[in-house]
Amino acid sequence: MKKENKNFLYNIVYQVFIFIIPLISTPYVSRILGADNIGIYSYTYSIVYYFMLATMLGINNYGAREIAKISTLKSKEKLSYSFCSMYYLQLFTGIIMLLAYNVISIFFFNKYNTIFLVQNLYLISAILDINWLFFGLEKFKVTITRNMIIKLISLILIFMFVRGKDDLVIYTFILSLTTLASQLYLWLVARKDIRLVKVKIKDIFSNLKPCIILFIPVIAYSIYRVMDKTMLGAISGTTALGYYENAEKIINIPICFINALGTVMLPSMSKVSDEKEIKDKAFQALKLSMCIITPMFFGILAIGKTFSLVFFGNEFRDSGIILNYLAVTIIFSAISNIIRTNLLIPRGKDKIYVTSTMIGAVINFLINILLIPKFGYVGACIGTILAEFSVMAYQLINVKEFMRVREIINISIEYVIKGIIMFAAIILVGMLLKNDVLRIIIQIVTAVIIYFALNYKYLLFEFLGMKKINKNGGI
Repeated sequence: MKKENKNFLYNIVYQVFIFIIPLISTPYVSRILGADNIGIYSYTYSIVYYFMLATMLGINNYGAREIAKISTLKSKEKLSYSFCSMYYLQLFTGIIMLLAYNVISIFFFNKYNTIFLVQNLYLISAILDINWLFFGLEKFKVTITRNMIIKLISLILIFMFVRGKDDLVIYTFILSLTTLASQLYLWLVARKDIRLVKVKIKDIFSNLKPCIILFIPVIAYSIYRVMDKTMLGAISGTTALGYYENAEKIINIPICFINALGTVMLPSMSKVSDEKEIKDKAFQALKLSMCIITPMFFGILAIGKTFSLVFFGNEFRDSGIILNYLAVTIIFSAISNIIRTNLLIPRGKDKIYVTSTMIGAVINFLINILLIPKFGYVGACIGTILAEFSVMAYQLINVKEFMRVREIINISIEYVIKGIIMFAAIILVGMLLKNDVLRIIIQIVTAVIIYFALNYKYLLFEFLGMKKINKNGGI
């Protein structure tokens, strides 16, 4: 099996795990805390998230790319120096952001002072975040194992200590503290690969310009993935944001799968220089991405509304409507992710990436301003959809020498047809059953069986690399 596929499988195992965790915790938390409290958490987190982004300053992508290049030299000294030159910049920006966050939260967001204070732990965890080191070294198993353990601990703690609507502070503390603990663990493991060394100040700040270039699309991306929450909470209130937040948790599941593939491909593609190999690998990644996210897209359309009622409770009926709106963003996000992590960042085409996300951010901001006051969460959904589409469209226009719309359609149409067959089957199953819980379980099982049956040759022989056995018993 290819190294990229093996690393992707590690990430898939993790994504399945973090898919299961919300299946257990979210229905409980939704009913215990309620829509308003979930909205408050989402609103306050959306604000601290900007300071976390500024702390990282684009180092996630830049650091992974540079570490991947340095790792080919097999020199711990050079790796340590390169790592420290980038991490000291992250530490510097992190301290500034920590001070700025506390000043701003005290003077401008005093309504939720206690929640903002607790979320300092998130910001400290961002200062200590060195996931990019392991991504660059392609040591995904380390981060995945760590995350699985931490997620499991946080789940246990939530069930133990979050018992009523007054426990929002406890809920926030558990999530932020376990995030910090996960970053501290990585430092213990990192000692095998790097050591902290003295770095010239000019070498630290030599990373500033390329980091800022990659930070611009990160902050722009956050505008159309996070700003809608900030604006929705401020304009329509925390209850509407609670509906939106829970719907987005479901949408983020397939997007996490997409990001897992991108995380694996970025360091791998950073080492490739042959244009034919670049194109071949990009289309292999696109094919795998379409195979995975197409059934998720059709599955959300088929059971989204009923799933929201069963999963979140009757209070979150509107989350099902939001799910159906946002489902289409899965497709747009998948294509743009493949372009970004396979063709743009590894080849140093940062300008295209930056411009595309800035276009998306501007479109989303303008649509939100126009539509949220009148249409609430529906306006936020429309803004996100148009933003994701514009990002994908601009990137496609600028990589046409490697990837054309016609080629994407040719790859995707096979999986769309299979997805439609799966969609029809689970709709039919749904019509035969009355109990909502039983219906959803049977529909999901049916979807998995049918879609695997339609794609087993690709999954077993192309992706997993299993060898076919001929009629005579040979390979």
